[in-house]
Amino acid sequence: MDQQPLPNNSQLNIEISEEVAEGEYANLAIITHSNAEFVVDFVNVMPGTPKSRVKSRIILTPQHAKRLMHALTENIQKYESVNGLIKDLEEIQLPLNFGGPTAQA
Repeated sequence: MDQQPLPNNSQLNIEISEEVAEGEYANLAIITHSNAEFVVDFVNVMPGTPKSRVKSRIILTPQHAKRLMHALTENIQKYESVNGLIKDLEEIQLPLNFGGPTAQA
């Protein structure tokens, strides 16, 4: 069966399930790569927990990884033009207990 290319004026219809739309919180991304792909693992690391789990893994071709990098750069620039510069974590002094009660053993 031959597939016809989409006309230039057609739109891509993208759907998202309720479960995926809820999202996953991550405060750490671990990126590895081979010659064929980039793997981005998103992790939620909580203080006082000895072990964390990967919440989501995204696998990209090198070309798509580069497009993502450019899209993130562009969106961060737009965000900062409205909201001010985003400080790097090294510039922010976070308390070890993240504002909650101090953990005890």
